[in-house]
Amino acid sequence: MGRFRFSKPAADLIAWFGLVLMALSFLMLMRTPQPLLPHTAPPHQKKPEPFSLVILDPGHGGQDSGAMAGSVLEKDLTLDVVQRVDRLLGAQGISTLLTRTGDSYVSLSERAQLINRASKAIVVSVHFDEGPRPDVSGIETYFAAQQNTGVPTIASWLPFLQKIANVQANVESQSLAQFIQQQLVAKTQAINRGTKAEQFYVLANVRHPAVLVEGGFLTNKNEIGKLADANYREQLAVAISDGILKYRDRLKAAGEDLDGASR
Repeated sequence: MGRFRFSKPAADLIAWFGLVLMALSFLMLMRTPQPLLPHTAPPHQKKPEPFSLVILDPGHGGQDSGAMAGSVLEKDLTLDVVQRVDRLLGAQGISTLLTRTGDSYVSLSERAQLINRASKAIVVSVHFDEGPRPDVSGIETYFAAQQNTGVPTIASWLPFLQKIANVQANVESQSLAQFIQQQLVAKTQAINRGTKAEQFYVLANVRHPAVLVEGGFLTNKNEIGKLADANYREQLAVAISDGILKYRDRLKAAGEDLDGASR
């Protein structure tokens, strides 16, 4: 059966007609107003907290009594104050972790290992002191001037690089120490012995901001009497908790300032 064929002039005419229809359709589409889509603001995202965990480290424990004044033992005082801080922070919705929860011995290296397994944390270690003379008194808070955060693999092969690779400035720990010290002195009216840099093992070998509070001297009769009072130990705990909260507020404010500057 033969196939129907258009003559060449007719085929050319049909082709041109198709092109004209396509052009007209395109022009009509461009002239048709597009529906306006509703403007939707991006969902508000809550900024993450500067840290998600406070690790509380009550000094000594078990066979390690720490400083002693008769029946008053440093290990008991540190645990009591830390448990009070734990309660206060929990009431603020802040997660906490204690390096010991009872009268047990935990070595310094075990404490550091436990702390370094956590992420986005800060550390507050609580101790009480012994003075060279019975008249020495007051409260002081320590931080490590530098922290050993571990040796990268390549640097570990090259001893001359280890000092560069291991150590970093510890500005955040110093800031945390200052906030806590300010609150301790304000709440207790104790002598302000200031914040000090000291390479205590736990402070120097953890990767988070970390401080150590010396909450008084067990060689001073006046301070022993205060520390034997539960109300005074509560004041210490409130001060430590408030210092942590003020430090957190400072980090939040700094983050907001950075966000504003970047916009």
